[in-house]
Amino acid sequence: MNLLEKLKMQKNQATPTPSPSMSSDPVNWLEISGSVSRRYQFEPDGDLSVKVVNDSRPVFNRVAESFVTKFFPAGYPYSVNEGYLRYTQFRAMQHFTSAALSVLSTQSLLFAAGLRPTPAQATVVSWIIKDGMQHMGKLICSNLGTRMDSEPKSWRILADVLYDLGTGFEVLSPLCPQLFLEMASIGNFAKGMAVVAARATRLPIYSSFVKEGNLSDLFAKGEAISTVFNVMGLGVGIQLASTICSSMEGKMIVGPIMSVFHIYCVYEEMRAAPVNTLNPQRTALIAADYVKTGKVSTPADLRYREDLLFPGKLIEEAGNVKVGRSLEKVLKPSKLQKLRTAFPKEKFILSIGNKWTDMVLELDASGEDALRGWLVAAYASEMGKSVDDPIVDLFGRAYEKMDSTFDLFVSELRGKGWHTDRFLDGGRSRLAWS
Repeated sequence: MNLLEKLKMQKNQATPTPSPSMSSDPVNWLEISGSVSRRYQFEPDGDLSVKVVNDSRPVFNRVAESFVTKFFPAGYPYSVNEGYLRYTQFRAMQHFTSAALSVLSTQSLLFAAGLRPTPAQATVVSWIIKDGMQHMGKLICSNLGTRMDSEPKSWRILADVLYDLGTGFEVLSPLCPQLFLEMASIGNFAKGMAVVAARATRLPIYSSFVKEGNLSDLFAKGEAISTVFNVMGLGVGIQLASTICSSMEGKMIVGPIMSVFHIYCVYEEMRAAPVNTLNPQRTALIAADYVKTGKVSTPADLRYREDLLFPGKLIEEAGNVKVGRSLEKVLKPSKLQKLRTAFPKEKFILSIGNKWTDMVLELDASGEDALRGWLVAAYASEMGKSVDDPIVDLFGRAYEKMDSTFDLFVSELRGKGWHTDRFLDGGRSRLAWS
């Protein structure tokens, strides 16, 4: 190596390679992922820009990716919990049928009032007609918020049943035009209750899918899907009102069919939602599974096992516990002190009856307190099948078993995504010692 080459090498080693932050010229590179080529470039101010240079994917794939970006949360499907896609599919169809039904009902109302509007006018006037008794329905339903917190799925289904009931009154109004005001008022009253119940339960349902603190994104994308399918439903409703449903006979055929499909979509939509708050039914299912198998069920495990039509049904494997009855109806004052001494540090009282076990919670009882009481009842029920001990001894042994396993049990519950800080009993009676 001669002297000149040595000098060039020393110069190159002494001169640092310019970095994106040191150079005034943009630094860029190309990345190829599958059939997509993207150019990444650092601008002089340090910002990074990305540009698609070549995309040889089929048009369908590009449209599908654009659709997912527009209507699904960022990072989907990894940013949401299991069941979100099925929930969204049936939610879209629910809005579709609901919007179509609204056109038919409004057209019928105007016919009953003696008007002969075009189908397009029906969609506009509908916003004016339903403002009467609807507000009264909203006020009445707004007082039931605690019950909706406890059973958001059941109330969401009831909301759509009420909505279709109100729609039914409006569709049938031309059959008795002399009762137009009465039928329209009843229909709008039912719809008012439906609107409040649907809106009040929307947030708990969306919250069940949150995985990365992305509630706002979930809500925004859900509303985008609802808007698109509502518009599509209005278009189909206008078409039906102009053709098949231009007569009363057509409405009598198409209306019930769409209503049944509408309720079915809502039912499947709610079944897909893995709600992770503790209410009486979910707490009983968790306790029954744990006592029977020693395993803690996840919200996704229980979603299809919840009874959405009769949520108050007793579960034998969980001790047939009924929660929230008034203390005076549960037991006599002479037995109260005996039951309090059986569980001195607990915030619940258990009383076994002929058909079920009553549990009364204290005012500040949490989800963990309710779980402790349910596990005692479930263990007592399990032990009672094999031995014939007095009730007090049975409860005592069940309590000891619960107390020895509860810390691990509740730790697994939290790890599976359950919220144990609150117990949503729907505003049932609670106890406060004076």
